[in-house]
Amino acid sequence: MSIVPLRARSGLAACAALVAPFLAPAPAALGAPQATGTIPPMKLDYPATKQVDQVDDYHGTKVADPYRWLESIDSPETKAWIAAQNAVTESFLATIPERARIAKRLTELFAYERRGVIGKQAGTLFFSRNPGLSAQAVLFKQGPQDAEPLVVLDPNTLSRDGTVSVSGFEPSEDARWLAYATSDGGSDWKTWHVRDLATMQDTPDVLRWSKFAGVAWAGDHSGFFYCRYPQPAAGSELEEANYDQKVFFHKLGDTQEQDRLVYERPDQREWGFSPVVTDDGRFLVLNVSQGTDRRNRIYVQDLADPKGTMRPLLDDFDASYDYVGAIGTTFFFRTDLDAPRGRVIAVDSTKPARDQWKELVATGPDSLGTVSLVNGKLILNYLHDGSSRIRIHVVKSGAEHDLALPGIGTASGFGGKNSDTETWYSFTSFTSPTTVYRHDFTTGKASVWFAPQLPFDLSPYETRFAFARSKDGTRVPLHITCRKDVTLDGSNPCLLYAYGGFNIAVTPSFRTDRLAWLEQGGIYVQAMLRGGAEYGEEWHAAGMLGKKQNVFDDFIGVAEHLIDEGYTSRAKLAIHGGSNGGLLVGACMTQRPDLFAAAVPAVGVLDMLRYHQFTIGWAWASEYGRADNPEHFPFLHAYSPLHALGIGAKYPATLILTGDHDDRVLPAHSFKFAAALQAAQGGPAPTLIRVETRAGHGAGKSTQMEIEEKADMYAFLIRSLGMTGKAPQ
Repeated sequence: MSIVPLRARSGLAACAALVAPFLAPAPAALGAPQATGTIPPMKLDYPATKQVDQVDDYHGTKVADPYRWLESIDSPETKAWIAAQNAVTESFLATIPERARIAKRLTELFAYERRGVIGKQAGTLFFSRNPGLSAQAVLFKQGPQDAEPLVVLDPNTLSRDGTVSVSGFEPSEDARWLAYATSDGGSDWKTWHVRDLATMQDTPDVLRWSKFAGVAWAGDHSGFFYCRYPQPAAGSELEEANYDQKVFFHKLGDTQEQDRLVYERPDQREWGFSPVVTDDGRFLVLNVSQGTDRRNRIYVQDLADPKGTMRPLLDDFDASYDYVGAIGTTFFFRTDLDAPRGRVIAVDSTKPARDQWKELVATGPDSLGTVSLVNGKLILNYLHDGSSRIRIHVVKSGAEHDLALPGIGTASGFGGKNSDTETWYSFTSFTSPTTVYRHDFTTGKASVWFAPQLPFDLSPYETRFAFARSKDGTRVPLHITCRKDVTLDGSNPCLLYAYGGFNIAVTPSFRTDRLAWLEQGGIYVQAMLRGGAEYGEEWHAAGMLGKKQNVFDDFIGVAEHLIDEGYTSRAKLAIHGGSNGGLLVGACMTQRPDLFAAAVPAVGVLDMLRYHQFTIGWAWASEYGRADNPEHFPFLHAYSPLHALGIGAKYPATLILTGDHDDRVLPAHSFKFAAALQAAQGGPAPTLIRVETRAGHGAGKSTQMEIEEKADMYAFLIRSLGMTGKAPQ
């Protein structure tokens, strides 16, 4: 597959009629050298972004918001601004000779087969496969009588440009039907369809306005439970706040209007639901959440009882309760109640009082992540300094043993039913691509089901584990991936990545595009900051709400450690993060602009005073707080990247990444931050924004989109860090 010419790429190509009102004359000659002393900056003429007289009063503090008009993301004026900004970014990237070479190299690197197991039903294995450069992975099935895998669904046929993706996939337990969801242009909105796996044809069933939840088939395969929101007003589908989710049952063959309402809570507009049906088909288990708060509720309905209704099983909203599985009327949960690093309990729904609960797995020194119930065994996935350790616990006897992994990395999967005799899981690390294993419980042994063959020699590279010190003395773990023979003289370009929030662990993983960075002589560092799940709930709580500054201090501490240890220098250090990680990058580059040479915030939450006004943003209040709360406003205002910019400060070279269909973090965050940064920049470094069209928060991007975006990002970093002319090692 060839690379689309730079000027014709769909994500950045600009319409001349839209661009003309914003663009100044052609860029002037190169100006004075940057602080690196290696690559002179291009003088850029940014679009003239208008400012409006908008001032808000937050508890007596007046805050200007001159770029409020950019929140109207689909207005003709905003679209013209986007086109103009993309044109400037395109022009800048076109001056970097390495960009075309990187795109070509990325195309070569992506040209290898990748697979992932989805699950097994009625003896039929379902898996995904991308031969290399397909826009989207194709879904296959292989039953006991199938000599070769059969194509179930090819998302590449759903759109010409590969921007319609499959975002949900659930076969019925008899492997006769497939419920699958499509997402258009990267949006979080899902449209559910049903495919008859006997004919490989879609039925007329189409269900719209679903988000953030999958489906659960009824035990008799007659239909499935799913969740949906009210239909938003026309034209506001990507902006309107999402409230009032409801649970429905869809009977195969019915229209969506005929679907039976199963559960709703009009008195609790913020409640969200996620349905699961127990393996025996008897119970509907409903996870009840409130935003992104880790605490949740569990409701249960006995489907065998014609008069059964939804009733609370765990309703105190005092801890997290992650449903693991059930045997009869006994339900198993992973919880952090009285166990910040997690434990496993059993609750009998006929005797749900707390004094009747049984602890099956006690809390330990490592953070307990996911747990699954397969073959009468609990598969416990622990995190030890951010890497997986797998332990198998026999439910009846309590006996335990470890499952050996290939090394330090991340293991995931382990799905299945209590009656299954096998499970599949994957393993990956910074220097090993995702390999899929099959574990046979009858023999107790694991075997490789699929191992990719890379067009790249990873033997010269290694990953090192280290600790840095944060401002308050907290030890912050990090993984450093580099050449084994790296010289620690401060001359190496370094890309530092982190997330730090929402109780999400950042663990070792393999990314194909990262190979292009490593072979340029780059170092890749991934830090595990407070706010994440690496060390349990206490680690998470130390980086949320009024303690969010700890996360930024951790990141800055890691950057200083890398400089002090000689891995890199300020002139060679770039930072990158997405979503909450985009907030991280925005906060750190505004607090310590002297520390970094380049910054790439992607789909970031950058306006901390108004984030809750759009789509699902309100759900993050348990993590961030809200500016309309007088106790929260001071710390939000203090670190909000949009409001922390100072006129005349010398900020690092910045490339802001977002998508025009991002309906999770509204792209207006990035639009407003880009406009304000361009107005504030007092140094010579470029401040650019790249707005991908037909793209959302990140999921569902085509392979070609990934290649183009990463080629632009790495080309930008090569120029910003003075790597121009450096040949691959």
